[in-house]
Amino acid sequence: MKHTSSQPFGSLDPQAQALLDHVGRIWTTDINQHRDLVVRTFTPLVCAADNSGIAVQPDTPYGAHERQVLDVYSRPEWSAEDQLLGRDVLVFFHGGAFIRGNKSSNGAIYDNVSYWFAHQGCVAVNVEYRLATEAPYPAGAEDVIAAVHWLRAHIARFGGNPRRIFLMGHSAGGSHVASALFDPAVAGRLRDSEIAGAMLVSARLRADVLPDNPNAAGVRAYFGEDETLYEQRSPSSHAGISNVPMIIAVAQYENTHLDRYSREFYDNALVSGRTALTRFVYMARHNHTSIVAHFNSGEETLGPQLLQFMHDTAGPDSTHQ
Repeated sequence: MKHTSSQPFGSLDPQAQALLDHVGRIWTTDINQHRDLVVRTFTPLVCAADNSGIAVQPDTPYGAHERQVLDVYSRPEWSAEDQLLGRDVLVFFHGGAFIRGNKSSNGAIYDNVSYWFAHQGCVAVNVEYRLATEAPYPAGAEDVIAAVHWLRAHIARFGGNPRRIFLMGHSAGGSHVASALFDPAVAGRLRDSEIAGAMLVSARLRADVLPDNPNAAGVRAYFGEDETLYEQRSPSSHAGISNVPMIIAVAQYENTHLDRYSREFYDNALVSGRTALTRFVYMARHNHTSIVAHFNSGEETLGPQLLQFMHDTAGPDSTHQ
């Protein structure tokens, strides 16, 4: 039986915990190798989860491109009242340094995020989007917008409330979510009224190709060769434009600069005069990958904080449990 813990890495055995603590301390020396190790460590626990009560509708198109598809996770046994009123909707956008990544990296990660939220009573959605260089800036943000418009039109038939859509973006996915909400140059930028809240998890909120950025090639592929445009294309430069409720989370061991950029984004948002709920979460012991890989593994750390954020945004349209 899977062990449930409220402590970081608490679902892992002591040997695995020690390994990830060691990997965290040397995270930036080889982020690709360490990412793969974290995925391998959490995958058996995620695969052991009992997801039998969750129905998944996979690869539903929200656009014309082959990567513009999404998976919807819901519970068929919800009551007629649940179906009528609608549940909170959590929409997840994976990372991958703008040039790689899939909504399911190995059949377990990142599916685990949507399964966990579905177990908590949400309708959860796992979104695929186009990658650079085929689809450079602002295509990622455009895909976020397209997915939201599809969900607002169709999520009610899965039991979701189209007025209670929360966007959760990890790494590059977080950059796309932030641009869709905050970048004034993005056509059709999401209005505050279309989104109940945003969760930016280990997100890239500033474009840079600094020598110590391990994903500089991905940044250049997505944001373009002209570095003079990076400031205006960085979400952090526009953090005060949207007043949507927002929570920003970072791990103790991040890809270089991401934690600093997240704090910068948070600070910029606070000084902008925003009135909506704005929170910052620091995940001790976690790294850039484990901050999402631990969902549905038995560890209850970041997830409950995100649920509390959703609850605290609740208004008359919420049926969050």
